[in-house]
Amino acid sequence: MAKLPQRSLRHEYDLYVENEIEEYKDSLPRSALLKIGDEAVAIMRENDQFALTELLVWEEVDRIIRKRIRIPAYATWRRKRIKILEEYRRPEHWGLHPDSALAREVRPPAESHVLVAGENGERAALYLAAHGCEVVAVDEVDVIDRVISAAEAAGLVNKVRGCATDLQNWTPDVHLSAVVCTHGTLQRMSKDQRGEVIKLLQGATSEGGIHLLDNISDTLESPILSELSTQYAGWKISVQDTGDSFKSFLAKKEIA
Repeated sequence: MAKLPQRSLRHEYDLYVENEIEEYKDSLPRSALLKIGDEAVAIMRENDQFALTELLVWEEVDRIIRKRIRIPAYATWRRKRIKILEEYRRPEHWGLHPDSALAREVRPPAESHVLVAGENGERAALYLAAHGCEVVAVDEVDVIDRVISAAEAAGLVNKVRGCATDLQNWTPDVHLSAVVCTHGTLQRMSKDQRGEVIKLLQGATSEGGIHLLDNISDTLESPILSELSTQYAGWKISVQDTGDSFKSFLAKKEIA
């Protein structure tokens, strides 16, 4: 997968600086914040700045706070962030096996949209977000809350969008390059409902896109794989043994 582009890192840094400054302001009593404002006005007057508009004063306040809490320069922050992202791009960091179908087969380009749903979706969402994908996570409210909280902690929240619903009630609003879903999510539906959801996801997937249906138990292998093979007629499909009594179903949308 491609690395995050320079523009994304610069934007992420600007958001980081803004967040750090606002959090510091929120931690201060009003009297302390007003004192910094007075300091900003004094500095501007010393520099013969006569247009003391509210906007300019608050910009100077931000500069004072930035120095006070020692926010690193962009170049310093960028070097550290790249090292962190390199670690985040390792599947092992998220508890994923490097030889898993997700790590080996699901490799959409950066900035492309992917859908993640089902058990262990948090790990898949953060792993793909770390590779620059725009991730849409669809699941129950408590699951989405965990995904967004984890994304915030990792500095990846700008890459993850949560939708607190199920696949039957979710409507695609972007073209997808990949869909990662566990079998348990579809198993809760009837056969007809599964067919409708899969048809919807297939229609939203761009040519060359890939679907991964994971965690198919060996005990359910024959019926579910036969059903999926029929539903994905015209796609390039494969079944992979995960080595733990489960299988992964992969389907790639052929390019016309």
